[in-house]
Amino acid sequence: MGGGFPSAVVDDDVEAMTDAGLLAVNEALASVGRRVQALQARIAHGISRRSARELGADGLARKAGFRSAEKLIAATTGGHVGDAKKLVQVGDATAGRMTFSGERAPARHPHVATAVEAGVLSVACAGAITTLLDRVACRADRALLAQAEQTLVEQAAGLSLSELQVVLRRAEAWLDPDGLEPKIENLRDARFLRIWEDQHGMINLDGRLDPATGAPIKAAIDALVTAQIRALRGHNQPGGKSGTPTEESASGDGGWSWGGDDATTAGGTGEGVERRTIVQLQADALSALAKHVLGCEQTVLPLASTTVVVRIPLDALTTGTGVATIDGLTQPVDAGTARRMAADAEIIPIVLGGKSEVLDFGRSRRLFTKAQRIALVERDGGCANCAAPPGMCEAHHLNWWSAGGATDLDDGILLCTSCHHMVHAEGWDIRIDHTGVWFIPPAHIDPARTPRPGGRRRHDYQPAA
Repeated sequence: MGGGFPSAVVDDDVEAMTDAGLLAVNEALASVGRRVQALQARIAHGISRRSARELGADGLARKAGFRSAEKLIAATTGGHVGDAKKLVQVGDATAGRMTFSGERAPARHPHVATAVEAGVLSVACAGAITTLLDRVACRADRALLAQAEQTLVEQAAGLSLSELQVVLRRAEAWLDPDGLEPKIENLRDARFLRIWEDQHGMINLDGRLDPATGAPIKAAIDALVTAQIRALRGHNQPGGKSGTPTEESASGDGGWSWGGDDATTAGGTGEGVERRTIVQLQADALSALAKHVLGCEQTVLPLASTTVVVRIPLDALTTGTGVATIDGLTQPVDAGTARRMAADAEIIPIVLGGKSEVLDFGRSRRLFTKAQRIALVERDGGCANCAAPPGMCEAHHLNWWSAGGATDLDDGILLCTSCHHMVHAEGWDIRIDHTGVWFIPPAHIDPARTPRPGGRRRHDYQPAA
């Protein structure tokens, strides 16, 4: 009979813990889990080596009654074969090697190996990093690869796998810019949209859009949904405030309303309570855009502050080679695609390294300008904390305007509504310096109050200078 902890005892202990205690135990267990994963990866590497195909029936897995090392490992762990393959892959990438002369050599990916062994990098994140590095190894400069490995390991600390994958997409474009153009061409060739009516009378949409095609659509729908949410801010709570925009959220939409009626926005009460879900708001936004194009009497859409921004380095703009990004999307595009998009009057190209305008206004104005927002997106990427798209964020003063704050970039930050409320409700501090944005947690979350990176430093690939 296996040992374990009585569930009733554990439940009592958990209930007795403080919030700080729960967070501390969670972190400790995560660290232990990563160290166990590191050992599993090493063992998986050993099992794989002793189960090599050329060994045939003498291989370890075959002798144990399994067709492969991965199937043996999966049966032991109770996980998927894919998880076992990841353990083997990471074990192979991080184990020391033997030279032909019998001497020991470092692991193929030494920075990843060190982080995995120290318990600071999970097997899942290690596998994602090594997969990328192996994929571009034959095309990327060896020195840049080594530098990228170290940078990615450092950035991965504190990121979830999904957050790291965004960083890896940017890193791949930087390491292998020549491979980006054919990738974007393949994405464009794979675009499609199907629309049909089903047997229930519902209009169905199914499609996939490449970045250049989808960016304007996403930006427009996000803007309509965000404007509607801001216009009704406070109405969804009993006795809530009116929807008057705050100084940070003025959108210039002229009170334009769309897609709702008393049944959906107020439950028939006329109180303006928004009852639609986000996906319903998105559906109504798409319908509103179509009505407008088809000749709706309303001539102004609430998109005055909405712009598709393509960011491209000056040398990439002039040479036509290199990497560019589109605000609100995680997939980089090649310079050629960016130049074609920049030819559209509705899309603003931001040339990085070109001449800049004055973006600090001190106390001379209260609201952040569009140019300032574009500059804040360059620094923060979107929400500086959670990386929500720029269209879902507002520019906030770190030091409130009413308390003497200035409308300067060093006193401004992009935050989504949820993170803005979290910062104020939980007592987080924010510091902005020449290295970027830093979030300082309250003592009840981290007694040491260790600054955590935000903005592009956290959510984008930042190659070493």
